[in-house]
Amino acid sequence: MRVFVAGGTGVIGRPLVQALVDRGHTVTVSSRRRDNFRFVEELGASPVMMHGLDGAEVLRVIVDARPQVIVNLMTALSGPSRDYGTWLALTNRLRREGTKALMDAAIAAGSLRVVAQSASFMAQPGGPPDESAPPYLDGPGPIGSHVQANIEAEKMVLDTPEIEGVVLRYGFLYGDGTAIGPGGELATAVKAGEMPIVGDGAGRYPFVHLHDAASVTVQAVEAGSPGVYNIVDDEPAPQAEWLPYLARILQAPPPQRVSEDEAEKSIGVQAVYYGNRLPAASNAKAKSGLGFAPAYPSWRDGFREVFG
Repeated sequence: MRVFVAGGTGVIGRPLVQALVDRGHTVTVSSRRRDNFRFVEELGASPVMMHGLDGAEVLRVIVDARPQVIVNLMTALSGPSRDYGTWLALTNRLRREGTKALMDAAIAAGSLRVVAQSASFMAQPGGPPDESAPPYLDGPGPIGSHVQANIEAEKMVLDTPEIEGVVLRYGFLYGDGTAIGPGGELATAVKAGEMPIVGDGAGRYPFVHLHDAASVTVQAVEAGSPGVYNIVDDEPAPQAEWLPYLARILQAPPPQRVSEDEAEKSIGVQAVYYGNRLPAASNAKAKSGLGFAPAYPSWRDGFREVFG
């Protein structure tokens, strides 16, 4: 099968491309940087230069590749996230403008299926844990704007005629190269005692190991019904549990506790939402519809493996 992976040199893309090549697919990988080409070639895939916000270039590159399946992993999240709104701004544009360009190109190229990245941690507090949960469209500040961009992208993927749209709402990724990996931004903050528990720490983080995310993406490329799927492990993790657990693994000081007001002032509104209000997300639909069987069903075992 001919597969085009847009933004395939990121943390999910690298193990995904390797797995697709190993399974005999002909894979083309786009990147914004030519210095990624050698790495892509070493994996056995074909690299192409593509800027996701350049609609004409997206059209030309994808029509040339003639993929049967497109995987959209385009983000701009590799830099530091301390200014949360600024950090998300380009990714929000890629969700809106980049997805529109990619879906137009998919139609022109005669593609059959598009598998697109989204996020499971954007549900309105108080909703159900499954994919029917209302998105937090009116969330405060950068939370609401990011959720809106994700939902707009999801609708384009799901509602484009003659395209089978599959949306994978990944949880918080952990593993090598991620923020929750050796040397990653979040792990470094925990080790330095700079990440606090907010309020009661009741926010239920949906984690997923990087390789479990890549593995189920291969399954979504090859089979499975169109639709939206939460790609998370079996155990939603309250911040009050996972943060001290990770601190112990890293031999870091126990995390401090701060109030919601303190967290909002010093970090931002996102710290309150994730830390104390984020609802749980269920992977039941992904298990039944995509055959998702995480090798790391619990973040506890996964954290020990990653940092052990």
